[in-house]
Amino acid sequence: MKALKFHLTCLLALLLASVHSEDLRLGSPFSDHMILQRDKPVALWGWAEPGETVTVSFAGQSKSATAGGDGKWSLKLDALLASAEPSVLIATGNEGRTVEVKDVLVGEVWLGSGQSNMAMTVARCDHFDVERVAATLPLIRHYGESSGPAEKPQPEGKGAWHICTPETVGGFSATLYFFGREIHREVGVPVGLINTSVGGTPIESWVAAEVQSSDPETKATYDTRLDAYVKFDPATAGALHQKQLATWEKASAKAKADGTPFVVPPPKDPLAMRKLKGGPSGLFNGKVINLVPYTLRGMLWYQGEGNASNPGLYHKQLTQLVTSWRALWQEEVPFAWVQLPNYTAPGEGWPRVRESMLKTLALPNTGMAITIDLGDAKDIHPKNKQDVGKRLAFWALGTVYGKNVPAISGPLPTGPTINGNTITVSFKHTNGGLKSLNGGPLTGFQIAAADQQWKPAEAKIAGETVIVSSPEVVQPVAVRYAWRDWPDYSLANGAGLPASPFRTDDWPVPAK
Repeated sequence: MKALKFHLTCLLALLLASVHSEDLRLGSPFSDHMILQRDKPVALWGWAEPGETVTVSFAGQSKSATAGGDGKWSLKLDALLASAEPSVLIATGNEGRTVEVKDVLVGEVWLGSGQSNMAMTVARCDHFDVERVAATLPLIRHYGESSGPAEKPQPEGKGAWHICTPETVGGFSATLYFFGREIHREVGVPVGLINTSVGGTPIESWVAAEVQSSDPETKATYDTRLDAYVKFDPATAGALHQKQLATWEKASAKAKADGTPFVVPPPKDPLAMRKLKGGPSGLFNGKVINLVPYTLRGMLWYQGEGNASNPGLYHKQLTQLVTSWRALWQEEVPFAWVQLPNYTAPGEGWPRVRESMLKTLALPNTGMAITIDLGDAKDIHPKNKQDVGKRLAFWALGTVYGKNVPAISGPLPTGPTINGNTITVSFKHTNGGLKSLNGGPLTGFQIAAADQQWKPAEAKIAGETVIVSSPEVVQPVAVRYAWRDWPDYSLANGAGLPASPFRTDDWPVPAK
């Protein structure tokens, strides 16, 4: 971990040294209507003439720094108290040159990233008309990072802060907004939401090249992605995509005529999309590194759909993302993600990505919103983002802010015990006791012997455990729960939050 921090710190230093400017300016996130993080030293940076002294004044403080030979300057303000009173931040250089940032508040700042379900806007969600009317919330602000991908790390990005109003809320990240609204209601301070997300992207796009290529487990995948990016040919990619579309259209028409299940459409030209995202690390280079080290309370992640076709490394990749981003910010900030919801998809990719997310909770100060009940069988972009944001907020309120919440998570398995012909699975986050979501018998459990033949199982709640058995399995060795793309689920805690899907076996999943 120390080596990783050193390597990423050097990367950031070299990156910032590449910018030369005679203009006095602040980094891209520092603009009108911004929110600064309370109760922590606040990092500020920008560019000026080499050797120029820059003084930043805000909230009764004045701090100075000298621009280096590369024109880069940086400093930190002392920790600030939360403030809903609009203030002006002023940066002053030589010869009276000044930059003013107006309407600055101080409160809680969270960064959100991922693919299309993080990017999905409030305007596309359920009950938008109602949400829009209720969105006069000037103490909630949203920063949309609008830069494109890049082959090399970029020190500067693009973006703007927007005050939450009925006119602007439709363009906010829905997951971030509904999360931030709960934090604002319960904590009572301004909330800033930094959204850097792009639809259709794999996790490899969001992790530094040095991190991926230096780990033996991810180097091969990184090299393959890089090779595909370099050798990309639009004509070949377009022809392949048209062929995939034609095959899907025929299959879809036949399924409709036969009344058989929905046929999943092909991805949007995956090779072309990969090219547009700048290759592996392209979005890290273009949309993450330029936000470092904006002072944050924590980070949120909603992604995984883009890796469901090849999920074997996702646990390693998510671990890389969390640890490397924390190393860049030089702080173990709270970090939570959204576990993939229920959705109709081929193979076992979605269950395995969910499992990877469950395993990554072994990292300290992390959390997960379980959404196995919030999906849409035919839409990879489920419209109920209100509950997604609320479940992330339960975790943050209960763990980061010390508030009394119904539960910080749905039930999470802590381990199985085999007793003759039964397996007992223990859970944490039961919050008043486990229960069936529909009040009837538990469903969605399967049990298997050493022959790996899965049989439907009877499951009974006993305190904070579930006892699983089947008359068809005399000597069980493993149990699975909700182990499908669109699973049967039934288990919840006292707060009504659903349990995470899981399996207790380590058998390799056959390729499909």
